[in-house]
Amino acid sequence: GLNFIDLMVRQGNIDNPPKTPLVPGFECSGIVEALGDSVKGFEIGDRVMAFVNYNAWAEVVCTPVEFVYKIPDDMNFSEAAAFPMNFVTAYMMLFEVANLREGMSVLVHSAGGGVGQAVAQLCSTIPNVTVFGTASSFKHEAIKNSVTHLFDRNADYVQEVKRISTDGVDIVLDCLCGENTGKGLSLLKPLGTYILYGSSNMVTGETKSFFSFAKSWWQVEKVNPIKLYEENKVIAGFSLLNLLFKQNRGGLIKSVMDKLLNLYNSKKIKPVVDSLWALEEVKEAMQRIHDRGNIGKLILDVEKAPTPLMANDSTETSEAGEEEEDHEGDNENKERMPFIQ
Repeated sequence: GLNFIDLMVRQGNIDNPPKTPLVPGFECSGIVEALGDSVKGFEIGDRVMAFVNYNAWAEVVCTPVEFVYKIPDDMNFSEAAAFPMNFVTAYMMLFEVANLREGMSVLVHSAGGGVGQAVAQLCSTIPNVTVFGTASSFKHEAIKNSVTHLFDRNADYVQEVKRISTDGVDIVLDCLCGENTGKGLSLLKPLGTYILYGSSNMVTGETKSFFSFAKSWWQVEKVNPIKLYEENKVIAGFSLLNLLFKQNRGGLIKSVMDKLLNLYNSKKIKPVVDSLWALEEVKEAMQRIHDRGNIGKLILDVEKAPTPLMANDSTETSEAGEEEEDHEGDNENKERMPFIQ
């Protein structure tokens, strides 16, 4: 699976980035080739999906058994590689952190992405949940049925939400950070929860992104604890990778995966795969996710042969790093600054 965190790793926009040479990637699917002496519950030949602490973009992957799960019979390998990160993140934010219940409302950014689509599907399993989503306008037709209210990512979504729901929303899921932090907090109802789970605004089209990183960081609203207390608001953060690999919560994640696989088997959720890419095409795949050209998850397939890019492919026509500020149609008159140098 290709996730936005992989782009952040590549640019060094994470704490303690690993030293090169490095094989990136945090999730994969495949067939068990070998087992440790004490491993139980799996056999050679089993179809599995797994979390990996780096090194997932490889032909052979080794990971502790607690991070490995059997793939349901009806799920193919592409769907399995798209499943763990997106759905566990979405489920834990909605149900473990924010305690989503009947009749609540949720605002999710990047509604067309892998996590956004997982959030929308999980919200649909609870009665009368209203989902507000932001996404690039060219995605609206494809995802309009997955959310209740859909806004252009360049529009003033705060006013749009308040026009529909004057007192705001119960849950804000923010993968953007920057100025969206203050906007999200302003939209919370009393006892509402804001969750930061990413900071894609920190990833730019520039090779050296320190100044853009600093600009985005200083747009973050400084949180006043007294104000939170007075307004009855909750602010939280969520990092699945830290929970797994630094805070030793593999058991909790397994219980969540069991619930998610039950939902999959009952046909209530299904991973959305945007496209498959050969390992040799990782540059173009990263460009596509950086440009927010994807609907659902991008997958790297070690058995796929590279295919020539079409002239109208999104990686050739969109302007990397400018989508946050630029309205649709502005890109044609500007020089494209590629993410990959």
